This record gives sequence, structure tokens and C-alpha cells, in this order.
Amino acid sequence: MRTVTVVGASLSGLYAARELRAQGFDGRLVIVGAEPHLPYDRPPLSKNFLTGHAGEDQLALTDAEESAQLDAAWLLGVGARGLDTRGRAVVLGDGRTVPTDGVVVATGASARRLPGDGLPGVHTLRTLDDARALRAELTAGPRRVVVVGGGFVGAETASSCIALGHGVTIVEVAPLPLVPQLGPEMAAVCAALHRRAGTRLVTGAAVAGFQVGGAAPGAVTGVELRDGRVLPADVVIVGIGAVPNTGWLADSGLHLQDGVVCDAGCATALPNVVAVGDVARVGGIRAEHWTSATEQPRAAVASLLAGRTVESARPLPYFWSDQYGARIQFAGRRHPADTVRIVEGDLDDGAPTADGVLALYERGDRTTAVLSVNRPRPFLRVRRELARTADPVEPAPL
Repeated sequence: MRTVTVVGASLSGLYAARELRAQGFDGRLVIVGAEPHLPYDRPPLSKNFLTGHAGEDQLALTDAEESAQLDAAWLLGVGARGLDTRGRAVVLGDGRTVPTDGVVVATGASARRLPGDGLPGVHTLRTLDDARALRAELTAGPRRVVVVGGGFVGAETASSCIALGHGVTIVEVAPLPLVPQLGPEMAAVCAALHRRAGTRLVTGAAVAGFQVGGAAPGAVTGVELRDGRVLPADVVIVGIGAVPNTGWLADSGLHLQDGVVCDAGCATALPNVVAVGDVARVGGIRAEHWTSATEQPRAAVASLLAGRTVESARPLPYFWSDQYGARIQFAGRRHPADTVRIVEGDLDDGAPTADGVLALYERGDRTTAVLSVNRPRPFLRVRRELARTADPVEPAPL
């Protein structure tokens, strides 16, 4: 294999490039990135970067020294338009082609949008450029902020806005934010964090559209709900999930189903093509988490270089979130039928006390997942045990 092209210059793409060199690939390495930036860390965008406590230099995931060691050709600011499997080439958006023997698909995901969210004052938060634009508005004085979506990005952004002194309302279509991830019991605990911090929660509500007008022509002034209510807003942040970036692969022959379908080793239906990160559906699961993006590349590169699946990417699902000064950590595979019990700490008016809480999800006599709020040490202990006893990732049809 003389040339490998990594399509996607974010976290998983960078880790794949590192693994290629670490696992002995000494051929031509090309890294294609739709954004003009070198790889940067996304989690701080909704936290320290948004509040002004971290600069762009602190987001960088690589530096000049490592770039020299990788000895890669960086093609930034141009996305991929297609994968020519017969001609063995990646087709770029500007019409150029990159001949290649192997491909790592690491194109990630894009923020899901609502109709009309291109209005002045309406933002998504996925990229560095998104965060720059939002931070400019939030540092211009007090604002009425409406966050659409109570998932992790929405919750973290709301927390940052509260820290900056803005009035914040979260609109969530579910009965509670984070119910799909945490279940109703612990979602209620996280909802109490919002209320204690002064964030207003409007749940069980869907957005119908945006109102515009005011001093700036065409700028947002409110969020219309389907039940007829209108929430006044100077800034709206849409955080309703992400869509995997697979459009460029439509005619490639890959199996696409909410991402690129892969086996347990990140190999795809096409020889010499693997996928990692937010775009990869590994063993039937597409995990949009930092840990998956950093752990999958090892198995993916091993599969790519060997020409067959030789290692499984089976990390235990893990994610964390910082909200209102609390570190929330979750690990494991929760099932809706699992029972939940708090084994350490206590609640005060539904929210964790200063000492935090540790909760176990259980199925019969087996622990399936763990949630911690400000209890990092016992959480780590349980997480390690879960990783040791976790079931392997089931193979998925390609």
C-alpha cells in the first residue's frame, strides 16, 4: 500500500494518521479536511472557549513538530465530493482527485438544522467558526438566550451562557433533557442542575419557527412553539443532534445507514476502506463521543494495513459533560429496563449535593452502567470493572 488518504482532519482523522505511522505505514499519507483549520478539540467549544477562558491556541490537537513527524500532505479547506472505488481515488470538492490505495473515512458529522436557522442571531455549535460567531454575540452584553435541544451540547452551552450572565431557556421536545442517554431517574437529577442554576426548562415542546424583526432587520426576536407560545430571544442556539457526513459516499458502494456501516474492526464492505469517529457505525452503534474517536483508529488502521479485520474496536461507551460546575460522567450500555440506584452521595431538592452522587444501572444482579456527578474516583473504579466484563461488540452485516 503506497498511499493512504484520511478523509477528515478532526480528532479521529488525526488519531488515524498517528496510528498509520505508529503501525509502520511509511508510504504517502494524505489528510483531507473540509475546514481550513488543523485538527482542534471540539468539547471546549461549548465550555471554556465560549466563556473566554480558553483561546484558540489551547484547542490545537497537533503542532508543527508532530506535523513534521507525520510527514503528511494536508489538503485543508476542501471537502471530499466522492469516492471513486474503481479508479481508486478520492474526488475533492474542487474537482481534483487524490489517487489512493487505502482510505480512512473520518468525515464526522454536521449539526442538525431547523428551517430558518440561517437567520441573524440563530446559531449551531459544531465547528470553531460556529463558536467564534456565537462567542462574539455572547460577549456583546446581556442577551435573552433560547437553546433548542437539551442534549449535552445544549446543556453545556446553556451552562456557559448562565456563567456569562445571560438569561437562558432550554426547549426540549422530550419530557426531560437527556432521557435517551440517562433514563428518566437520572435525567431528572440533571434537570435539577439546570433549575438550581437559574436556567428555565420548557419540556415536551417542539419548535414551530422563529420570529424576526427588531432593531436589526431580519434578526431573530423569538422562538415560536407549536402550542402557540412565543419565547422572546436575542440569541438562539440549535442543539438538536448531528447528521453523519456520508453524502459524498452515496455512489461508493459502501453500506450507509445512519453512518458508514462497519464490522467490529471498523472495516467496511469495500476492501481497503475503513471508517472511524462520528461517521462510523461500528458493530451496529454510532457513538458520537471523544473516546470512540480516539480508540477506534487503532483497530481501523490494523484492519486497513492487514487487509482484513484483525482487532476489534470494542471500547466501553463513555462520555462526560461539564455543566454548572459539575462534572457528569457516564460509562456502560444502559437498557431502558435497567433499574437505577444511587449508591453514594445524596440529593438536595432533586439536585446532587456538593459531594456529588454515584448511581449504578443494574439488570438483575449485573451492573450495566454507571453515572457520576462529581464522584470521579469511585466512577473510575466502576468503569474499569465494566470494561473488564463488557460483552464484545456484535458483528454487523456489511
